[in-house]
Amino acid sequence: MGAIKSIEEVTLLYEISEALNEHLDLKKSLYKVLDILSSAMNMVRGTVTIFDPLREEISIMVAHGLPQSAMARVKYKLGEGITGRVIQSGKGVAIPRISEEPLFLDRTSTRKTKASQELSFICVPIKKGRQVIGALSVDRAFDKSYNLKDGQKLLSVVATMVARHVINLETIRLEKEKLREENRRLRKELENKYRVTNIIGNSNKMREVFQMISQVSKSNATVLIRGESGTGKELAAHSIHYNSHRAQNAFVKVNCAALPVNLIESELFGHEKGAFTGAIKQKLGKFELAHKGTIFLDEIGSLGLDVQVNLLRILQEKEFERVGGNKTIKTDVRIIAATNKNLEEAVEEGSFRGDLYYRLNVFPIYMPPLRERKTDILLLADSFLERYARENNKDIRRFSTPAIDMLMEYHWPGNVRELENCIERAVLLCEEGVIHSYHLPPTLQTGIESDTLPSQSLEDALASLEREMIRDALKNTRGNITQASKILQTTVRKFSYKAQKYAIDYRHYR
Repeated sequence: MGAIKSIEEVTLLYEISEALNEHLDLKKSLYKVLDILSSAMNMVRGTVTIFDPLREEISIMVAHGLPQSAMARVKYKLGEGITGRVIQSGKGVAIPRISEEPLFLDRTSTRKTKASQELSFICVPIKKGRQVIGALSVDRAFDKSYNLKDGQKLLSVVATMVARHVINLETIRLEKEKLREENRRLRKELENKYRVTNIIGNSNKMREVFQMISQVSKSNATVLIRGESGTGKELAAHSIHYNSHRAQNAFVKVNCAALPVNLIESELFGHEKGAFTGAIKQKLGKFELAHKGTIFLDEIGSLGLDVQVNLLRILQEKEFERVGGNKTIKTDVRIIAATNKNLEEAVEEGSFRGDLYYRLNVFPIYMPPLRERKTDILLLADSFLERYARENNKDIRRFSTPAIDMLMEYHWPGNVRELENCIERAVLLCEEGVIHSYHLPPTLQTGIESDTLPSQSLEDALASLEREMIRDALKNTRGNITQASKILQTTVRKFSYKAQKYAIDYRHYR
């Protein structure tokens, strides 16, 4: 009989465990637990009460065999009645006959029984660590053969399982709240990072870009961003999205040139399980992931003609099918495309569809190359200097005059991206407070590729360096020769001789 009883208890606990794990809604789980206890323990009524430490009040959270009106009405103070004492002491009780217990309050008015309806009562605390957070109680028909102590032990195990479930739900809630807060923070950072004002530039051409981004952001129009590699096309796309009414939804980036030809359709439109070798499960495409948001198709000029047909259908009909599927999927996506290719020539050559080109070219934005916005070079250089000096914990405050001349004279074939890499390299090499010309890349120093500087002999190069160092020293000391010679660790006589040799007048720096 003992073995059968143990098996029954294990089965009961398994069912309760399943019930607790079935829902993330605590009340639904607890109602299911009380239903299971009702049949397993010959339970007439059962309640789960919770303790509010701020009010020092106990209320019924869920109940079996009680009307809703009684649940809402009944409140206990800590230490009041049997339930109040269990929660206050943290110790369970088992009462054979509730009619003989003077502490029993019967607040629910459901236990006015006759002798033939005598009830037993078991109440155990629900603990979260050492803290009592509530109680689990059961009314059952009096049965002198039933061992109340065994019932109390079983109910204590159930209460422990309930407490563990409460802890798990609290952990899940906190994690969800943490993720929501992190999402809010990251979204705020993205909005701040990709504001139009964060695109650096004060030239006339960039002012035109800012105006066009501001005009098109609030609409749903398809945007085609043109420009050479490294001019900031992706940054412009971010700004359009995060300043639009879709900013709270997804921004999905796709580099069309980086995707293998045989996988482009699968990446963009998704595929069904078994659509091709290796398709072991269904996959959502980028257009589905970007629903209600924005998709940024970079290097769109590299798309094949077969993919262009499906893309044209999305632009026209707002629908597509997954690879290997026949279900038509509707999508609400704003498309921003970018390319550094001449699409007009591609249309003439037949490598790009003319109808797709006209669908994409609704609102074109041209990002000017850096050589066409010379006045922005120093603004960008100073911004990159500040960023990378901070990241590398270096106190570098400015560029020397020859370094500025080199930056301004170079033609920057790699545009803003090349300038950024150039400044980052210079910051890593520089161990002083000023970036000099010799910290810049060889292409800028030699002029071989830039064709901006004349070739120099070693003697001329040394003379140029001496001249630059003397000028910088005089600038820092406001023409004080004594202090300038100390900075260069030489004598006043030698400093004066060199200054006279290079026709540098200290009085010009006062």
